[in-house]
This record gives sequence, C-alpha cells and structure tokens, in this order.
Amino acid sequence: MKELDRVKEIERSIVKKYHKEIWTNFVKAVKEYELIKEGDRIAVCISGGKDSFLLAKLMQELKRHRKFEYELKFIVMDPGYNSENSKLIEENAKLLEIPVEIFHSEIFDVVVDIEKSPCYLCARMRRGHLYSKAKELGCNKIALGHHFDDAIETVLMGMFYAGKYETMMPKLHSQNFEGMELIRPLYMVREEYIRAWVKYNNLRFLRCACRFTEEQEKLGDEGTSKRAEMKELVKEMSKVNPSVATNIFNSMSHVNLETVIAYKYGGKKHSFLDGYDEIK
Repeated sequence: MKELDRVKEIERSIVKKYHKEIWTNFVKAVKEYELIKEGDRIAVCISGGKDSFLLAKLMQELKRHRKFEYELKFIVMDPGYNSENSKLIEENAKLLEIPVEIFHSEIFDVVVDIEKSPCYLCARMRRGHLYSKAKELGCNKIALGHHFDDAIETVLMGMFYAGKYETMMPKLHSQNFEGMELIRPLYMVREEYIRAWVKYNNLRFLRCACRFTEEQEKLGDEGTSKRAEMKELVKEMSKVNPSVATNIFNSMSHVNLETVIAYKYGGKKHSFLDGYDEIK
C-alpha cells in the first residue's frame, strides 16, 4: 500500500471503524469541557507515544470539521532520545502527515542520576519546556495525550498513596506561564481502544524511551510504578465488576459535598462542621 493511501486508511479508521470508541468520545470531551475556543492557537505536544500521535490525528481531523477558526502547531520535544527513537518519531510524523517542529532539551541527562521519583521530575521538566516552546510560538494552549485511564489511575493513586481525592483535570490554567492553558482532549477515550487502533493499523510508537525505562526493559521488568499498579488493580476488579473503571470516572463528577467530611476550595479548608448546628 502506498504511503498516501495508508494515511487515508489510518484517518478513515478513526472516524469509521473506531467512530464510537474514539472519535465520538474525543468530540464529546472537547465540547463538554469547552477545550477549544475560537481564536485559540494550540500546541499539540507529541512525545512519540501512541496517545500523543493519535491526539495529533484527532486534532487534525477536528480542524477539518471546524465551525470556527483556531490554529494548531505540532511540537516534539527531544529530551535526549537515542538516534533510533528519534528516527522512529520522525518516520511516524511523516507517515501520518503531521508537520512536527522538533526542539531539543537535556532532560534525560538531568534526571538520569535521580533516584527518588525520576519520572515525576522528568514529567515536570517536560511540561515546563513544552509551555515555553508553545509560548514562543504564540500559542495560548498546550494539548497533552492523557486519556480516560490516566484520569482514573490518578484518582486511585491519590487515595491509596497520598490520602486525598484529586482528579486529573480535563483542562487547567498554568500557574507559571501567564495566559497559558493545558487541555486533555483524550480525556474520555479508553486506552484499550487506542491500543486497538494502533494494532489495527499496524503502527509502532515509542513507549517512554527514557534511560530508566530502557534499563528496566533490559532487565525484563515490565514496570513497577504506582500507575502500573493501579492499572493492574482496575484490570483485576473489572473481572468481577466490568463497570468499575466507568464508575471511578463518573465519581469524579458526582461528588456530593453534603457527604464529605472536609474539602479544599480556593486554598482554604472547609469542614462539614462549618454551620453544622445551624442545619437541622
């Protein structure tokens, strides 16, 4: 199959074969959470993995059906990939007809010797570099490829390991880059369907490609992160109750403050005892 024909087939699979599982949920999230507005200039951030490349194709497809004007920039930050991984990203961008702009950083060199939470530090540094590049390009938003499963795993990690209930928000204002906003258009898309789309189209993307991950793979370690633990937990619980993942996701928008002992809002803690005796 010619590359031109292949990219058309890949695009068609998004809106046809996976219309309900991927396209519909993507559009629903964009509309429900008001992720894109007229006049936006959005930097779609591509890490090289399956999620961000699918996000890029979805954003391209949505722009073809746009009801108002906005702009897209596709940026790839190279934090220190080896030549093989860099080549794979470039080949996928060419195959999928995504006009990427690649810029470099030295994040992998900075975090390689960090023993405590290297992935957390790496993610924080990546985010900062992406915001900076997006602002340089005149963008007011960055779009990341976090999906449905990332959202529910974040809830569980907070409960089990931090003793708090927090969600990965579908959008948020940057605290460090004035006028910048982060959006997550894949928020309602299940990871299993992203994997299915990749397999159906016989595509190959990067997993993480950092040196820490590469060493794990050499040792045959599939990953022992807290997120991986949560993923496995949801998988096991779903064998008993197939609605577990959906219920966790729905719980994020069905919080009844009348049944919560305490919560924070605007940096201030509120207790159910506040005005308790006045309510009969």
